[in-house]
Amino acid sequence: MAVATLASRAAGFVRLVVLASALGLGGALLDSYNVANTLPNAVYELVVGGAMASVVVPLLARAALTEADDGVAYAQRLLSLMVYGLGAVTVLAMVSAPWLVAVYTPGFTSEQRELAVVFSRFFVPQILFYGVSATAGAVLNIRGRFAAPMWAPLVNSLIVIAVGLVYLVIGGATSIASMTSTHLLLLSVGTTAGVFAQMMVVVWALARTGFALRPRLDPRGIGMRRIGRLGGWVLVSVVAAQVLLAAATRAASISGPGGISAYQNALAVFQMPFAIIALSVMTAMLPRLSRHAARLDHARITEDLSRAVRLAAVALAPVAAAMLVLGPQIATLLFAHGRSSPPAIALLGAVVAAFGVALVPFTGYMILQRGFYALQDTRTPALITTGVTVVGVAGCLVATWLLPRADIVVGIPLAYAAAYTVGLIAAAAILRRRLGRIDGHRLLRTHARVAVATGVAGSCGAVTAFALRPVIGSGFSAALITLTTAGVVGAAVYVAVARLIRLTEWKQLVATSLAGIRR
Repeated sequence: MAVATLASRAAGFVRLVVLASALGLGGALLDSYNVANTLPNAVYELVVGGAMASVVVPLLARAALTEADDGVAYAQRLLSLMVYGLGAVTVLAMVSAPWLVAVYTPGFTSEQRELAVVFSRFFVPQILFYGVSATAGAVLNIRGRFAAPMWAPLVNSLIVIAVGLVYLVIGGATSIASMTSTHLLLLSVGTTAGVFAQMMVVVWALARTGFALRPRLDPRGIGMRRIGRLGGWVLVSVVAAQVLLAAATRAASISGPGGISAYQNALAVFQMPFAIIALSVMTAMLPRLSRHAARLDHARITEDLSRAVRLAAVALAPVAAAMLVLGPQIATLLFAHGRSSPPAIALLGAVVAAFGVALVPFTGYMILQRGFYALQDTRTPALITTGVTVVGVAGCLVATWLLPRADIVVGIPLAYAAAYTVGLIAAAAILRRRLGRIDGHRLLRTHARVAVATGVAGSCGAVTAFALRPVIGSGFSAALITLTTAGVVGAAVYVAVARLIRLTEWKQLVATSLAGIRR
């Protein structure tokens, strides 16, 4: 599962790089494509995605334990409901495409918006494909099969990577005016074919287990009221997250051509270290937290939350510093290929650097949320997430009012940083009241030491990068040399300072990593 997840995420990132190279980072065409491709994911999350893990999976597990047929009929009804319900949502989204695109694109020209609408009408069937894939994957998990749902996104990414490479080889257009129907169909049908293939891999794997893929026209007995009651607060969290995403995308569109692509690609860079490091910590931590909560052992909940936050800060703070100091080099190394323009790469580098400020507070906030989930409380994190959204949307609005048009997209990560810092403080305060303590002194002491080590390491990395600039110039090779040299210097200084100031969590992190490798 871990290998499949890492491979799928790596392929997803390569997909972004290939599409940016083929369509041209910084152009209006890639912005229109990215906005249209955002819509099916946003609609799916709003309708059912957020409730999948927290509501649907527990209900499937309950049916498998309590029903005479091991929950087969219940799973068939649920799959059928997904097909009927999301089929109707897909048709509605297709009709509403012009209005949905308008929500995200106040800064688009009419030409950009029209192309985004055309793309979106090809892309909205993905809503149905995502829903069936997720539900079939949940049924597989209940039946003890985990591989196919983990590997299926890799198939999706590989198909879209192939589409992007073909588009590049045939000399596909980089401007809206020169785009032909062949180019449009290749991108549109190829992108949706990737999601369809992802669904078929999971459905095929489910059929291989002997599960009968039989539609059931009568959805009664599925427990719609129970699903609605359990998923209510989860839906609030999902809606709040999507509102912040929409506000950020709107602000990026106002920033001009290339703004949306710069925001989305920088967000992908931002999420990669979080996914690799912090998600691993949270995945391992949640079962332990749940067991402690079941025993009402609040002291151990506090200890585990504190340890997770401290270890994540020690691991991710130097990554955040590298993003802040070496954002332009990271952007050049990853995206300065094919038809991407130098101004667009420079803008992307600035946005990556700004996202470095948000990495540590975002991670701390996401970890503390697991404390509420372990206590079987979905209401409090939903309300906190709503507050985070309010702060984030306000920050995006301030960026559009105060910053020059071209720099608005750089202000979005700063809005994220402010929002998740507020969310982190609120979550810590509420958990402290709920648990009696939150290990605040040790958390503050560790973060202060991490700040010192990161500050010294980041400064040394910045000086190294500045010294290399007149010697090696610019371009891909220069970015590689600068990133490697400054990264090695910064990492060495970080480890040395961490030992000097007795940052004990660093030793714990190394020991935990080595133990995981041995296992």
